[in-house]
Amino acid sequence: MEPTSAPPDPTTVKGGERVEGERGGGGGSSSTTTTSYQHHAPATTTTPPPPLSRYESQKRRDWNTFLQYLKNHKPPLTLGRCSGAHVIEFLKYLDQFGKTKVHATGCPYFGHPSPPAPCACPLRQAWGSLDALIGRLRAAYEENGGRPESNPFGARAVRIYLREVREGQAKARGIPYEKKKRKRPSAGSTSSADGGGGGGDSGSSSSRVGSGRTTNVVTSAVASTTV
Repeated sequence: MEPTSAPPDPTTVKGGERVEGERGGGGGSSSTTTTSYQHHAPATTTTPPPPLSRYESQKRRDWNTFLQYLKNHKPPLTLGRCSGAHVIEFLKYLDQFGKTKVHATGCPYFGHPSPPAPCACPLRQAWGSLDALIGRLRAAYEENGGRPESNPFGARAVRIYLREVREGQAKARGIPYEKKKRKRPSAGSTSSADGGGGGGDSGSSSSRVGSGRTTNVVTSAVASTTV
């Protein structure tokens, strides 16, 4: 009597695939179902970078504008060869996009803060706008690999030019630009403040007037420079 072989396993694994055999009815026909095993990597979620602040966005625009100015300069300039004189040229170039009326010396409205009628004097960039622009470009220069000691935006010539623009516009527009001085509390003002009542307030007011401090300080609005 010959030994009978065991029936084939209906479920076998071939080459990493699972093969299931199903025996049908008549004729010994069978069908197979193949199931593939695939390994999927876990989905990674990337968080978008936080949006730039208004200052950072303006600083980036100003930096790109200056680089484009160097590229269009004749002859073309590289950032490494840029000096304070080139920065002053850039500031003068921006005057054509200014919106601040600066009266000439011969204008009848020279030194008039509120002229009653229009005049033919040119429009310029306000000193406050130029001062803020230089501050942003000075920071952007060092953020892009520049050395502080060779920063053209911090050159002495640029500071002198900005001071001349401030003084010239103050005379032409009749609007003085004054820096806000930090108030230091004195012993007399402290004692009068502690005394309370109306007498203390009047005493502190008289001390401020007597010291010659200007109470009405005019500050220039720093507008964004866009070319």
